[in-house]
Amino acid sequence: MAEITAKMVAELRAKTDAPMMECKKALTEAGGDMEKAEELLRVKLGNKAGKAATRITAEGVVAAFIEGTTGAIIEVNSETDFVSKNDSFIALAQAAAELIAKNNPADLAALGALPYSQDGFGPTLEDVRKGLIGKIGENMSFRRFKRFDGGAKLASYLHGTRIGVLVEFEGDEVAAKDVAMHVAAMKPVALTSADVPAELIEKERAVAAGKAEEDRKTAEAAGKPAQPADIVAKRIEGGVQKFLKEVSLFNQAFVKNDKQTVEQMLKEKGTTVKAFTLYVVGEGIEKKVDDFAAEVAAQVAAAKSAA
Repeated sequence: MAEITAKMVAELRAKTDAPMMECKKALTEAGGDMEKAEELLRVKLGNKAGKAATRITAEGVVAAFIEGTTGAIIEVNSETDFVSKNDSFIALAQAAAELIAKNNPADLAALGALPYSQDGFGPTLEDVRKGLIGKIGENMSFRRFKRFDGGAKLASYLHGTRIGVLVEFEGDEVAAKDVAMHVAAMKPVALTSADVPAELIEKERAVAAGKAEEDRKTAEAAGKPAQPADIVAKRIEGGVQKFLKEVSLFNQAFVKNDKQTVEQMLKEKGTTVKAFTLYVVGEGIEKKVDDFAAEVAAQVAAAKSAA
């Protein structure tokens, strides 16, 4: 039997992105034939995600689907922007959005269990995801989705594939699409000031208080009298109110006419926006910067100790 060296294992791992031990097993089964071992791994990777499933997915696409008054928006992630442009990956994302709208899955696990076949993989959406991980060689994941079925009209806006918005409304469709575009550009966090999450308000209040304290220290160092506590409190609250107007949709200046707010524009058009969902690809995901050379060295060392 041919000797399976650490160098051979590392070379096969670089070609296939399979775990080191999987590469060693494939080489052993192939009698040291690199091409045959690669073929064996390609077959195996079609049925399981392998190590790629542990890597961070901070790129990807947002897809939306609307049918009548039912619709869905989903973020599907990949490791690199290159794969986010892959036709099979885009088809997977679009299919997922349609499956959500038509089947109303309770969560991501239920979504993955829905029947779906693509590129020779199936019979479920999760099976297709795993199959494409093996075929393409990158991890990919369904991150989050939102479904609308409240009986109102729906409008969507996709800025490329990285920003997506779904708006639930009554009234003028053009106005609703304009709002969807506005949301993509200005990224409000809520419809009104009253809807802004309490934790965001408290965070902004803490920032304003911190700035007021810095101003006090600066004045003190310069030998100037500190502002009265009630004045400081008003400044802090003023900062919070300014923040609330900036992040609430109805209070924002409309992107197509900054002389009126979104609320004023909607009233002029006889349109009511009931809800919206905004997804930005990778938002909130910490991208990992890998030291590939160090990773390979560590895995080669591990392979040597296992040999």
